Amino acid sequence: MTTPPTVTADLGWALGRVLRTYITATNAALSEVPGGPRGYQVLAAAAADDTGSQLALAQKLGVDRTVMTYLIDDLESASLVERRPDPADRRTRRIILTERGQARLCQLERDLRRVEEHILAPLEPHEQDVLRGLLQRVATQPEARDFTCTEAEQLTAPPVRPRRSP
Repeated sequence: MTTPPTVTADLGWALGRVLRTYITATNAALSEVPGGPRGYQVLAAAAADDTGSQLALAQKLGVDRTVMTYLIDDLESASLVERRPDPADRRTRRIILTERGQARLCQLERDLRRVEEHILAPLEPHEQDVLRGLLQRVATQPEARDFTCTEAEQLTAPPVRPRRSP
């Protein structure tokens, strides 16, 4: 069964199809990590050493703080991270990547790169770079945020045309 041309020309359809393929493949690549994609994000943030406190990490990644506690518990049980007192405030715990966590993160990054290469295979290397750059520009623009229902309705409302005077 083929998809009608009017559908394949739709940006939403194309983005959705690529996103579904990407999510399926990345979930498989991250299935062995406690917390899956969220666990990977914690490992990556801990590796960058910009996480600050556990609460700051939860806020940065958009994860409920209670969920973050359980997630870090699981990552710590797998010896991928450890909680250490913050030297500046011993009441605060910093999330630190272990040596095992670093090795696991490196493997995950290689796996995710292979996923990206597979998904972008129809494009030439320079086209892949252009696509990544364009998507990053769109995703990081100040207006790239969730819309309220009212704002979404305004975007989809038909344009108001000025009335002609008789």
